[in-house]
Amino acid sequence: MNTALMVSDLSVAIDNKQILDGFSLEVPFGEVHAIMGPNGSGKSTFCHVLTGKSGYQVRGSASLNGDDLFSLDVAERARLGLLQSFQYPTQVAGVRLREFMLEAAEELGLDLGEATARIETESERFGMGPFLDRSVNRDLSGGEKKRSEIFQMAVLRPKVALLDEIDSGLDIDAVKQVAEAVEAMRSPDLAVVIITHYSRILRYLSPDRIHVMIDGRIVDSGGSELAEELESGGYEALRRRLGIEKVVEDGPVRKPADFFTETPFDV
Repeated sequence: MNTALMVSDLSVAIDNKQILDGFSLEVPFGEVHAIMGPNGSGKSTFCHVLTGKSGYQVRGSASLNGDDLFSLDVAERARLGLLQSFQYPTQVAGVRLREFMLEAAEELGLDLGEATARIETESERFGMGPFLDRSVNRDLSGGEKKRSEIFQMAVLRPKVALLDEIDSGLDIDAVKQVAEAVEAMRSPDLAVVIITHYSRILRYLSPDRIHVMIDGRIVDSGGSELAEELESGGYEALRRRLGIEKVVEDGPVRKPADFFTETPFDV
């Protein structure tokens, strides 16, 4: 099976602070991979760097279907077929969802007839019809916003989709709906990377591979048994099994009392 996303020995820093350190990942077309990890492990940074956010010092390589991502700007990466679903989708006032999708489709080179047909088909499949003529994400619940992201992905048909904590802030029913939407998107022409803290979304979909990210790198990979291990013992138990010592930040250790002052709103 052809490789959709290949990341090799990726190291990323910001303001000389190391975030990713020797991160490597390979995701074939047709597969869904999950990356799990605690807060601060570098999961969102991985997404930001691949999609072209500025401000990072980057070493290593990343390619999409054989094309070097780091030689392209943000728009070129999107046209190549890279899409990111955001952890906290924001409202875009004054821009209707239908208009937004038509313009995005035009940027990808789709003609108006094809774009319109896709919008109608996928809005029916994902229940987005009532929201097409509203401003993007206006008055949508958390679950509806995440479902809208999947709808956009279905219309634009990327080659690689990065779903950054798509289950964040959702109740159980919404998590199930979003997971089912991701499963419905499976295709031999698409690779999906799901970033998550928790295993709950993995109960409702079947990732082909699960990776655990700690301290800026993949430390273990496996199947559903890996998610079950994290569910029962947490990341600290995994650290102990793998012999990974916890990184201690430089600087003085602060007592709880140090965080209380007579002027708590001063910064």
